[in-house]
Amino acid sequence: MNFSSISIDQLKALDMVSYLYSLGFEPSKIVRDDYWYRSPLRTENTPSFKINRRLNRWYDHGMGKGGSIIDFGMLFFKCSFAEFLKNGGSAVSQPAVQAPLPGGISQKESKIIIYREKSLESQALVKYLRQRKIPMGIARRFCREISYKINDHSYYGIGFKNDMGGFEIRNPYFKSSSSPKAATTLSCNSGEVLVFEGFFDFLSYRAATAQHKEKKDFVILNSLSFIEKMRPFMEEHKTIRLFLDRDQAGMETARRALEWSSKYKDESPMYSGYKDVSEWFMNCAETERRKLRPGLKP
Repeated sequence: MNFSSISIDQLKALDMVSYLYSLGFEPSKIVRDDYWYRSPLRTENTPSFKINRRLNRWYDHGMGKGGSIIDFGMLFFKCSFAEFLKNGGSAVSQPAVQAPLPGGISQKESKIIIYREKSLESQALVKYLRQRKIPMGIARRFCREISYKINDHSYYGIGFKNDMGGFEIRNPYFKSSSSPKAATTLSCNSGEVLVFEGFFDFLSYRAATAQHKEKKDFVILNSLSFIEKMRPFMEEHKTIRLFLDRDQAGMETARRALEWSSKYKDESPMYSGYKDVSEWFMNCAETERRKLRPGLKP
């Protein structure tokens, strides 16, 4: 469904709880008409994103922003109003069913279903990776092109597999994950492990260090909520280097980790001034990228 084929009023009337469910987001708690989520617009541990289902409006307390489905879509997909009307509907269709009712009961399941994976070939995805300065050799080594369905509509995107077989999914207009959700570990029995919040941060690091044959273990959390679960694996290593986002949630998580053990090292000052490794990598000069290379310090 293309959102430009319906009126603005019809678009604003789409049930936001069902819309978020089709994107893979479920409420953490429901209090009368208020549905509370961990924000889809940023990383957080305590749910502060609310949809009032009666009003069909959202508000993110951490950002201090809210509005209609249009306001949400423009922030979520990082696009203009016209782009959301044209392309937002090609990434996720109008939900055909209601999201789960309180207690987890739903009239019909509306999940992301992966039905095919292959090597990255789509020109649209290749262009997207180039825009993010990720070499195709690195992208094809760690990612797959996946085809998936939502409500019987088919789409495709970049898939990054986790340790339980689920995928983190990205394309220019869509970001979500398939079940089961989990972290991703890559091990070569190194004494050092590097920890990233998202897989584009990891890919950016690999691109920055591509000419160096370093042997490191990696943890890609795919969600900060997995940091505790990954502690046993991380703490098998002598050194744990944290490359988390420089937002409130990422910096608070790094602070807590530093209190757990002296093994943890916060590397985020390397990309000070940027939200994360990926944003820094896309915008900095080659001389700045050398900061991430072995043996080099900022």
